Amino acid sequence: MDAHSRGRADDIDPADQWVLNPHTGNYELRLDHSAEESSSSAGTASSSTRTATAAETGRRGESRAGASRGGSGRRAAGSRGGATDTSRREVPGQRSRRSSQGGRGAAEPPTTGRRKRKPQKSRKKKALLWTGGVMAFVVVGASVGVYVLYQQLNGNIDSIDVGDAGSKNVVTDGPMNILVIGTDKRTGKGNEGYGDKGSEGHADTNILFHVSEDRTNATAMSIPRDLVTDIPECETKQSDGTSTTIPGTPNERFNTSLGQHGRDPGCTMKTVENITGLKPDHFMMVDFNAVKELTTAVGGVEVCMSKPVDDPKSHLVLPQGKSTVQGEKALALLRTRDSFGNRSDLDRIKVQQQFLGSMIREMKSSDTLTNPKKLYKLADAATNALTVDSAIGDAQKLMTLAQEISKVDTKNITFLTMPVIDNPAEPKPVTVVVDPVKGEQLFAMMRSDTSLTEVKQKQKDAKSKQAALLKGPKADPADVRVDVLNGGEIPGAAGSTVTWLQNEQGVLKSTNKANAPEKIKKTTLEYAPNQADQARALAEMMGLPATAMKKGTADAEGLEAMVLTLGADFKGAGQLITGPAKAPEGVEQASADKAVCAK
Repeated sequence: MDAHSRGRADDIDPADQWVLNPHTGNYELRLDHSAEESSSSAGTASSSTRTATAAETGRRGESRAGASRGGSGRRAAGSRGGATDTSRREVPGQRSRRSSQGGRGAAEPPTTGRRKRKPQKSRKKKALLWTGGVMAFVVVGASVGVYVLYQQLNGNIDSIDVGDAGSKNVVTDGPMNILVIGTDKRTGKGNEGYGDKGSEGHADTNILFHVSEDRTNATAMSIPRDLVTDIPECETKQSDGTSTTIPGTPNERFNTSLGQHGRDPGCTMKTVENITGLKPDHFMMVDFNAVKELTTAVGGVEVCMSKPVDDPKSHLVLPQGKSTVQGEKALALLRTRDSFGNRSDLDRIKVQQQFLGSMIREMKSSDTLTNPKKLYKLADAATNALTVDSAIGDAQKLMTLAQEISKVDTKNITFLTMPVIDNPAEPKPVTVVVDPVKGEQLFAMMRSDTSLTEVKQKQKDAKSKQAALLKGPKADPADVRVDVLNGGEIPGAAGSTVTWLQNEQGVLKSTNKANAPEKIKKTTLEYAPNQADQARALAEMMGLPATAMKKGTADAEGLEAMVLTLGADFKGAGQLITGPAKAPEGVEQASADKAVCAK
């Protein structure tokens, strides 16, 4: 019996109560008392519906009248119980409308007006609609449509207060960044026996999942655990409510941003922001046991090997070609470093990306989506596996986030690895550092929400008249005249930008105009028609997108300057506001909807 059923007065498996709603094409868990309460509320909205229901009752005879009396008893009990679950009102209302229309064919599914329901003994087993479950995305960025038992799943989730490291809002109006962390801790259920006994756990596997503002595409960027970077100062919350500040340390491996010196996931989020200029809104963290439970709950994940694998260290044995892995074997595949490529962490990342893409496809398959028991088992396992930030620390908030993530088509989810080079400080490199050119180009693309996949809306934008404003001759930097205002979040940004423009770009006629009258989200450049060549030159220097160009109608007179107002998208002097239209050359990409054999 499922864990949520233990201790119930009745032994009904919730998955056995799921029925297909023909209006949505989804399965719904119908708990009779909730449906009757909702029907009661919906019934007051239309006298015509009540009349139709009465006529239906007369035609169905005494048995229908008995069912109606049973429903009234439950409604009375519900009214004494306080507020009703308003999320359950929509579908019962639809059933009432179908009953009032009459004349439906024999193929029409049964409705509450035509079939007697078993009474429920408990009011606590409420269900909430989940369209696009983020639980499946925990490790892989997938989305699954599923109805879940809210109270049970809510109790499964662990959360950590990361303070200002993340967002207080569940969903943002703009792009969203979610940091997925796979920790290698060796404590807790299912995590023992993998070496390093008692290890507190570090950031072993890391993916920054960037969801576009229009929700048409997403970029999943893997961050190598052996990346050497500066770990910034961070604040952690203690169990007694107090805070502890952990000093920053330069030139450390990325994986020590978690666990080392008492750092929590908020410290890892701060480190990601320090490297990329992208602030994670939320984090989701899983451990070894989570991988085993999730892959088992989904029924296994299909993988493909270009050659047979026999790794004595991880005990992974796989044949050439396709096979299915779950549990311990799935974990072994994700952990092995000796079976692929040059046995580096970078090659292991490629295998992990291929595995996650396959897991996404499995979770979105019809076999999963149409199997109520499988969906419930997956959601229950996923919530048990999750540790998240407190802003999304309950099932209902995760449901809201899930609805946003589920809007992204699988074919528009792109996996890639942060561009890196061998660490030049090491005679024989064993670690890596960010590629100073390709790294900043990719980060700029993500900061400006540029899609790495061919999305129709993006293609339309590229052909628009707005994009044409960036095409044409460019003025010499010495001839560019611009006033700079700060409408963003970084103090002193206007001054630092002017210094950079003058010293690094040769724009000597740039002036610091301090703070703008109000804060703005996006950087803008206002210019006159006869300043177009200056505007294009400045746009190229700063990586301004076409949408930043605000062309006036009247020509400038005399020494009138253009006006550059820095917005919240400005991350620092010298950092491109938007990157190239395509990913830097040499950066390997993989789509979540395509199967690839590991090499």
